Amino acid sequence: MAEIPTPPAPSAARPTRRLPEVTVLFAGDSGDGMQLTGSQFSHATALARNDLATLPDFPAEIRAPAGTLYGVSAFQLHFGEHAVHTPGDEVDLLVAMNPAALKVNLHRVRPGGLVLVNTNSFEPRDLALAGYETSPLDDGTLDGYEVVRVELTKLTREALADFDLSTKETDRSKNMFALGLALWLYTRPIEPARAWVRAKFKDETIREANLRALNKGYDYGEVTEAFAARYEVAPAPLEPGVYRAIKGNEALALGLVAAATRSGLPLFYGSYPITPASDLLHALARHKEFGVRTFQAEDEIAAVGAAVGAAFGGSLGVTATSGPGLALKGEFIGLGVMTELPLVVVDVQRAGPSTGMPTKTEQSDLLIAVYGRNGEAPVPVLAAKTPGDCFEAAYEACRVAVTYMTPVILLSDGYLGNGAEPWRIPDVDALPPFPVRFASRETAPRADDGSFLPYVRDERTLARPWATPGTPGLEHRIGGLEKDARTGGVSYDPHNHEHMVKTRAAKVARVAQEIPPTEVEGDAAEDGRGDVLVVGWGSTYGALKAGVERARAQGLRVGHVHLRWINPLPPDLGDVIGRFRTVLVPELNDGQLVRLLRERFLIPARSLTKIQGLPFKASEIEAALHAAAE
Repeated sequence: MAEIPTPPAPSAARPTRRLPEVTVLFAGDSGDGMQLTGSQFSHATALARNDLATLPDFPAEIRAPAGTLYGVSAFQLHFGEHAVHTPGDEVDLLVAMNPAALKVNLHRVRPGGLVLVNTNSFEPRDLALAGYETSPLDDGTLDGYEVVRVELTKLTREALADFDLSTKETDRSKNMFALGLALWLYTRPIEPARAWVRAKFKDETIREANLRALNKGYDYGEVTEAFAARYEVAPAPLEPGVYRAIKGNEALALGLVAAATRSGLPLFYGSYPITPASDLLHALARHKEFGVRTFQAEDEIAAVGAAVGAAFGGSLGVTATSGPGLALKGEFIGLGVMTELPLVVVDVQRAGPSTGMPTKTEQSDLLIAVYGRNGEAPVPVLAAKTPGDCFEAAYEACRVAVTYMTPVILLSDGYLGNGAEPWRIPDVDALPPFPVRFASRETAPRADDGSFLPYVRDERTLARPWATPGTPGLEHRIGGLEKDARTGGVSYDPHNHEHMVKTRAAKVARVAQEIPPTEVEGDAAEDGRGDVLVVGWGSTYGALKAGVERARAQGLRVGHVHLRWINPLPPDLGDVIGRFRTVLVPELNDGQLVRLLRERFLIPARSLTKIQGLPFKASEIEAALHAAAE
């Protein structure tokens, strides 16, 4: 990480109170810049060496009607002096830029929490758009909260009065005023935000206006009497290393690039824009110096088809999608299964079905990832668990795809893709290499007559040789028709077809030999047995870990297994499950993993579901554990 700026000294005029953790929520109209404000506050917090987790929450419309409830954009950040696993159950500070933001998010604020409102946006028309009949500032709605009224719009206009800007342009800077004030309140370093403004805005007038608004917001904290104290959160004891704040989609991109570099393959990324996977295309397009080729196709089918073609040509073929895009890619994933070519399909899941709620998170696609293709077409399926873990998951997906010559589906979701956390940058040289050895005239398996046998398999992995087009003497048939088990020619022989179907399934099953022993977080009794085992996957990791820790602190014998691999499942998972009286499976869907576990292990696993476009709270997991332990 870059040199850590020293936070400004606390004001002598008021005390500074130390807090172990804080949850802040910035909320406003979708044009108020709340995502930017939250991102910059997160960046300053990361530089202050706190652990953190974020939850961006924004509407699907590019520009929803101003002032309406469905136009509210929010950014939640939880940071602390200890390990932080979730974006926070309850909010300590809500910055509400208008009545709609207040109405949508007030329920998230803890009793006695701080609510900062932009009073200039609480005019009769603003109240009507938000559905308020009376002003919540005066009708008792905010009783029980600590309310700070700030004329953000007026103060911003006064600060920028000598700039040659329209009123609309001036008002766009009020988020910078709010950011400066929030940085002051929690003694965050302001210089990172200043540096970002200087780099972001090329127009000198706009740049200087935003800098002034930022500084004025910080200075306002020093002179106002609205706050009884400032707050300070000490650095968290993170593992030594170089860190950066990273979003899940950024980590996915870096993991793919690292895999291509360590394997010696060019990376081809075929994509069609779709929320929330689009940022992966944007991130990869910035890494052409590593041999990355990005292709924005005309639709989802063309994107995956191009990636399969790239794999045939000897590249690391990757495609990504969200929601209904995975269904559209199903036929070409099946083609990858039949041709046995390495392909990585990233699914950044979102709420469905159909278009659903494209900006909201959900673990909606597990069953389609495992089963959603015609014929018998199994593929390995794995999932990332945190934004930073997306790097390792992407690297592992590529390694398995190349090693076993098969398509692999990697599941992320909107919470991981858009969320951020401090990420310890790994030593790239320490990543396990998987150099690719393409079939050659000298090494390729051959029949007695010297002809190439493209489906004679590796004994350990059952992978077939990877022969690139144009290699002399290795010409072979490729396509979606069933293949002869040795020659690769088209075959309609019934016994050959059954053999090939079972062999492809056995190859995927052999991925289990790559899965390390199952780790049980938490504990059980000394005999290794416990009351409740929580089995989760994907982005529920943080909430499950926090909920289990709370339950254990209250005396429950609870363990937690979080699955990286879902197809195949870990070979020892059945033994682990057998050590616990009850199995609880929390998911952000209507119960998909729990069906797989019931089917595989014939156990009455309990399902805990949430389908609201939001992640679990740690308190929800804690309550479910107490109920399951009874």
